[in-house]
Amino acid sequence: MGLDMYAKSIKADLVTDLSEVDARVMNGEATKDGVLPDELFYWRKHPNLHGWMEALYFKKGGLDPQFNLNALHLNRDDLEALKVDIQMNRLPHTIGFFYGESDGSEREGDLQFVSQALALIEQGHRIYYYAWW
Repeated sequence: MGLDMYAKSIKADLVTDLSEVDARVMNGEATKDGVLPDELFYWRKHPNLHGWMEALYFKKGGLDPQFNLNALHLNRDDLEALKVDIQMNRLPHTIGFFYGESDGSEREGDLQFVSQALALIEQGHRIYYYAWW
């Protein structure tokens, strides 16, 4: 058990639910022909990044207090803000049952994710964050 975190991408023209939060894209319910998104990045027990995503989820109108198994759309502005917060070491210290602990070694991978996600947006993809704990 623990905090498993995913970034997924899907061609924007395949998405039928353009909601910023809780779109049913992970299981194919909100995509054309039930197409599933591709895995872009995976993190295991990086709670500070999850805390950043959780804050964004609620800022965008998310209502699930557990923020578990909820899809969060990440647009260009979100990713640019995340990049700055990673570079400035401003990911919020986050704790939770089975979350583990962020130790700073994730920084390079986090920046790699942002770079890859921004490139995919330029190619017409939508990016989603999703966690299961």
